[in-house]
Amino acid sequence: MTEDIQKACEVMQAGGIILYPTDTIWGIGCDATNEKAVQRVYELKQRTDNKAMLVLIDSSAKLEAYVPDVPAIAWDLIEVADKPLTIIYPGSKNLAPNLIGADGSVGIRVTSEEFSRRLCERFRKPLVSTSANVSGEPSPANFSEVSDTIKNGVDYIVKYRQDDEAKASPSNIIKLGAGGLVQVIR
Repeated sequence: MTEDIQKACEVMQAGGIILYPTDTIWGIGCDATNEKAVQRVYELKQRTDNKAMLVLIDSSAKLEAYVPDVPAIAWDLIEVADKPLTIIYPGSKNLAPNLIGADGSVGIRVTSEEFSRRLCERFRKPLVSTSANVSGEPSPANFSEVSDTIKNGVDYIVKYRQDDEAKASPSNIIKLGAGGLVQVIR
């Protein structure tokens, strides 16, 4: 695992994109502050950049570095979540502009899964985390379901958990709006 993390960080520092296991399904990732790397992910997924991608961080303490005003309810939601939870915040900062939704929002998930958490810690920046599929195709529940198009389009494929055949699910998604509005997306 340590070697995988080191190599993935080197690739992302150089502006590359990776295929990696997350706390949910396998994901395509890159430095969430690097606009060119983010653009490469959109191109690989054959997805327009008006559909925002989410960001992974390893600690809720880092939220305020990327969200200008974290709504109070977000802290409670993160604390009580018993499954991976992506929260869409109404504002963002310090992230690649093409990662931000048209309304200025950004989806962020605090990961507690060992590999993705350690990867975020070691990289010291937020990571893009988007499903490892071409837009419109089914999301892969495990590594064996990732298409060759995706595998051939990334700069590094993490070896850790490739043999894991457990069927993973995407995260729950909640959008927080002005005035404490909470909307369940998934």
